[in-house]
Amino acid sequence: MRGDTFVRQLGDVSSEDSGIVGGKSANLGELTDLEVPVLPGFTTTADAYDYYIEQTDIREAIESELADLDVEDVSDLQRRGERVRTLISDAEMPSELEFAILEQYEELADRVGIDDPEVAVRSSATAEDLPDASFAGQQETFLNVSGKTDLLESIKHCFASLFTDRAIVYRENTDFDHLDVKLACTVQKMGRADLASSGVLFTLDPDTGFEEVVVIEAAYGFGEPVVQGVVDPDRYVVFKPTNGIVEKQLGGKTQRMVRRNGGTKLESVSEDAQNAFALSNDRIQELATYAARIEDHFDAPQDIEWLVDGQLEELFVVQARPETVHGTVEGNVLRTYSLEETAEEILDGIAIGNAVASGSVRVLEDHREMHRVEEGDVLVTEMTDPDWVPVMKRASAIVTDRGGKTSHAAIVSRELGVPAIVRTGDATETLSNGDPVTVDCSTDVGRVYEGELEYEVREEVVDDLPETDTEVKLILGDPARAFALASLPVDGIGLAREEFIVTSHVGYHPLELLERGEEERFVDALRTGIAKIGAAFYPDDVRFRLSDFKTDEYRNLEGGWKHEPEESNPMIGWRGASRYYDEDFREAFGLECEALRQVREDVGLDNVTVMVPFCRTPEEGERVLELMAEYGLPPDELDVYVMAELPSNIVLADRFAELFDGFSIGSNDLTQLTLGVDRNSEQLAPLFDESDESVTRSISSLIEEAHRHDRPVGICGDAPSTIPEYVEFLLDSEIDSISVSPDVAVETLLTVSESEDA
Repeated sequence: MRGDTFVRQLGDVSSEDSGIVGGKSANLGELTDLEVPVLPGFTTTADAYDYYIEQTDIREAIESELADLDVEDVSDLQRRGERVRTLISDAEMPSELEFAILEQYEELADRVGIDDPEVAVRSSATAEDLPDASFAGQQETFLNVSGKTDLLESIKHCFASLFTDRAIVYRENTDFDHLDVKLACTVQKMGRADLASSGVLFTLDPDTGFEEVVVIEAAYGFGEPVVQGVVDPDRYVVFKPTNGIVEKQLGGKTQRMVRRNGGTKLESVSEDAQNAFALSNDRIQELATYAARIEDHFDAPQDIEWLVDGQLEELFVVQARPETVHGTVEGNVLRTYSLEETAEEILDGIAIGNAVASGSVRVLEDHREMHRVEEGDVLVTEMTDPDWVPVMKRASAIVTDRGGKTSHAAIVSRELGVPAIVRTGDATETLSNGDPVTVDCSTDVGRVYEGELEYEVREEVVDDLPETDTEVKLILGDPARAFALASLPVDGIGLAREEFIVTSHVGYHPLELLERGEEERFVDALRTGIAKIGAAFYPDDVRFRLSDFKTDEYRNLEGGWKHEPEESNPMIGWRGASRYYDEDFREAFGLECEALRQVREDVGLDNVTVMVPFCRTPEEGERVLELMAEYGLPPDELDVYVMAELPSNIVLADRFAELFDGFSIGSNDLTQLTLGVDRNSEQLAPLFDESDESVTRSISSLIEEAHRHDRPVGICGDAPSTIPEYVEFLLDSEIDSISVSPDVAVETLLTVSESEDA
């Protein structure tokens, strides 16, 4: 046989050759034509693998070992797999195949100008990286391979890794014949990520399937610890349409994998390096640009591995494959999980999967104990790697001490549809075997509760909902839900609340952070939260309401007691617009404006607009608008709405209309201030009625006056979400938009459509 039947240069193959050189090699060859940087190298072929198996006379022995295999018998699976791998690894490389491989290795040495260059040898299965089959991560990778002898041995071990226990189980479960799947080996110059950084990325949000972002995880050194969940990586989210950075999360990065004595080892990372991001903003955006280019070319979401070569100071893509969890989903079903009971929270971590599950705890120290896990158990372990796959599919949920959103546990859990909580820190020590627990991953913080709690699953198909003349928008406070809700066919966000972001992701009074010189912490958290919501619903309007904490609520934040007065009635006290221009608070208001400015200008989300709450007089409105311009938000460059929640907003609607671009009715405050009913009073609760004629007349009057001045009116109170007939009243009053909570969005769309058609 001719040598070029056994080996090909990467530049000479394309995605059409996946049956010849496997998915990994074929995709890398394709990238060389896309102006995507790829490390130089070559690949063996499926013919080379077949030739090896035939010439070494081991085919029949392999078939015999795997005949009548029951993959549920874990011990037998492990014994047979080990014998097959030994058969392949111990065979002698046929001379013609050896010559072809070493000839390409010498050519690579000439190209890079290094004698015996160090290379990485990666497995590339011919059924790997197909949209309907994910063999990724099931075979081995060998780094820092130096010299001809080590190269040949590494290729033989790659061949053998086609029969790892996890790969055998996967083929059995997906009906692939073991000897129909071939293995090629990608051989590339070793990238010196040990001197810089590496990681993985997805060209969509891997938790929700939201396709408008690139999600990157990065750590120092080689990338294997990131994939395996050994290292807690940084996480970056980039919005594709603008290439703006939506989010940057600092990971622990306490260790990195580096080269040592011809192999690799984990070493500690200095505290300064841990507290710095592994990638600069420019590098993040460069990586996102390549990712989007690759996705556009393959016309499918991608799962990509990359590295920065510390010697060359250049970025390289080392692997690209189809993302197989969300990329093959058809239809658009929104599933919402919610607990119907409460119990004591045991621990928390990063949520994977947007679901809830329960079961008995099963703590494992090693995958060799997997036989102890019964169907429906909650698997608890330090971390997982590909050897854990056979047992992960049995679990109702997975909880790990370590790992990130793109660690092995996270990726496989999503593919299996199993909710997981990673990076809990001490789950293996805190949870006990046999204890019943509930794993709640319905928000970005995953929580484990005592006992098997009742929960509800709501499914809504959102493909064929009717279009309406009246806009239906969402009320949203938690940015972590934004990507999951982006598929709802609504017209954007009518109310994005700042208070949730400050309470959940900052926890400090803004003046306290200013006093400490830590104001960037406030700006960063607020910018990230706003940007997530803005990106999820781009280009639809996202109306962000400026802070509306009451003094008692501000006092509950860290350091709040130092900066807030005690008021007898905070509900009608120092809140909303009156705070912004007050000398005691205006510097804190400047932080809000700076976060908004960054969202609109740096991230490029010009769909984010502003609402001013609790604005008592037109004069107060003028002062707020002037201050916004002073802080970099000129009102003539973005829409600014005013909340209509005080009787003065209704009575002076004509004057407010001259200042603001629109109105948003806050029915809760409008009701309490119209009726003189404290909405927090239990004794007066029966009198709090948003359907009272005095309230509905006020709303109708406002809409009529606003329309006379060509100003739109929306509503973002609770009434449309909780009182079905309220929607009909609003439509009769010719309101322009109705904002509701996500759980009733589909129902409201149908109600609006039916009313408009009546």
